[in-house]
Amino acid sequence: MEFDLSWIFLGLPVAFALGWLASRLDLRQLRMENRQAPRAYFRGLNYLLSEQQDQAIDAFIEAVQKDPDTSELHFALGNLFRRRGEYERAVRVHEHLLARADLGTADRARAQHALALDFLKAGLIAHAETALHKLAGTSYEQQAGLALLTLYERTHEWDKAAPIAHKLEQTEQTDFGARLAHYLCEQALIVWKKQNDPQAARALLVQAVADAPRSPRPRIELAGLLDAQGQAAQAFDTLAQLPEHAPQALPLIAAELVRIGQACGRLPQAIALLQASFERAPSLDVTEALVQARQLAGADPAQARQGYLQHMQQEPSLIAAGRWLAGQPLAPDEQARATVQRSLEHAMRPLARYRCAACGFEAQSYFWQCPGCQAWDSFPPRRIEEL
Repeated sequence: MEFDLSWIFLGLPVAFALGWLASRLDLRQLRMENRQAPRAYFRGLNYLLSEQQDQAIDAFIEAVQKDPDTSELHFALGNLFRRRGEYERAVRVHEHLLARADLGTADRARAQHALALDFLKAGLIAHAETALHKLAGTSYEQQAGLALLTLYERTHEWDKAAPIAHKLEQTEQTDFGARLAHYLCEQALIVWKKQNDPQAARALLVQAVADAPRSPRPRIELAGLLDAQGQAAQAFDTLAQLPEHAPQALPLIAAELVRIGQACGRLPQAIALLQASFERAPSLDVTEALVQARQLAGADPAQARQGYLQHMQQEPSLIAAGRWLAGQPLAPDEQARATVQRSLEHAMRPLARYRCAACGFEAQSYFWQCPGCQAWDSFPPRRIEEL
């Protein structure tokens, strides 16, 4: 049987025509899908700019379904979920990204960082720690280090925070000396109060003083430890170093300086240190300590209270006025004196607080680390009225 070549010549044009038609249909379908995906993306962006997060999420989900290979859409969707507090959905989005074999190195690091933020926001500390450690050697390494530092501070894992701070100090060329001194102080307090090992606590505090000589806390904590062990003279010597290394912190220990000075027979030296501090920068705490010290030294109470007037002459103070008025007899109307005193006490109570310079958190007592924003050394050692 002979093969008829005419069928080939007839079939080739038909095959070509069918192939061309199929390609046009595929191209048209592709263009339609590509047109729909950007439309959904831009619609979601418009909702996001209008702060309509629910509609934006719906639009981005539609865009991701139409174009599942686009990583930027996944990042946008994951960030939206995190901002809305839907941490489980954010984690799923970023874990899906990390599971993709075709994801580039930069996008993989970005997804890992986003996943760590998801865990942090969700309060999954262990998962966040693991995710942050995986960012070592990436462009997010420094950001991960700072996040780990905050994480360990929040969980009071000072032994883990210290190496991170040392590493950041080397890479960022930033001084973490004061922060590291706080870590040593926190460890010393744990060793002293919970483990009942004052010698080990003392060694840690001595190291903190050597590492950060300008930081006031190590000397203050060391003086407290020495005083608790009955070494009042050494405690006084430690506090007496503050005017040289950290004069701004003297108001924090003014009352303790008087108490310890009296215990070891060095009250005149304490008065001299406080007077020098007052002349350099008037402070309510220093003024009150001076009044108390002069009374303990045998001065007439009315004469000692003149310190409040001296303070008010340099810096008007409602608190100093209240303190002075409390010891002034306003005869013959004692009831009037008591009424004025109650009014002054009520008005000056908020002014006697400390305020965080970073977040505005107010407290009756002084904090080395702000309970509100976790910042170190953010409380000025002066009352609100003095700011």
